[in-house]
Amino acid sequence: MRVLWLCIVAWLGGAAGFRAPAGRSAVLVARHVAQARVQMVGEGVAKFIDLDGSAVRVAIVTARWNEDITTALVSGCRKTLTELKVPAENIFETSVPGSFELPLATRLLALSGTCDVIVAIGCLIDGETTHFDVISNAVAKGLMDVGLQTATPVVFGVLTCNTHEQAVARSHGGHNHGIDWAKTAVEMALLRASALGKFKQGKMGFSAGQPVGEAGVSPDPVSPSKPGKVGFF
Repeated sequence: MRVLWLCIVAWLGGAAGFRAPAGRSAVLVARHVAQARVQMVGEGVAKFIDLDGSAVRVAIVTARWNEDITTALVSGCRKTLTELKVPAENIFETSVPGSFELPLATRLLALSGTCDVIVAIGCLIDGETTHFDVISNAVAKGLMDVGLQTATPVVFGVLTCNTHEQAVARSHGGHNHGIDWAKTAVEMALLRASALGKFKQGKMGFSAGQPVGEAGVSPDPVSPSKPGKVGFF
């Protein structure tokens, strides 16, 4: 077995430009390189259930920085939302200058009570300074906080790439990540609607049953069953 791992290191490690160490370290290195190769080709793809977004209201907030990338991502997202039966009038779009502005715009949309889920789309590409790391971490934390604080699902649609070529591969060629973000948006909106409903006693967890009102409790104001336009009004 050890010989096999050493052979793997010799084959995989050569492409990475280092010499394989001996013993247990060789096994660890081989595993690391193999995992890195999988990450490079991006073989991990989420699996989704059958979705019906006919009653879902979706807001898309897009950063205009690296606009050639974000425009393609929005296109893939909108096309998939349509395929999932989300009505055109239930899709609202707005834009902000850059990814750093996404959390605030997303929070304002969530507080407006006019959408069931928000897709925040942006593209950050690493440069020569620490600016990339600072912005990436701040945006990720900010968007997560919006979702947790408002109970409105926020889909993290911000590419964080090392090169422009990587961003192109994830927006134009290969697999447009906007497709997955649209599916995630519809699924999370439906999950939220089910979770916040008032259902009959005796049923635990998320349910698709009929809601039952409680004294002094008003229906969820952001439920997909509620009519109304999406966006800032």
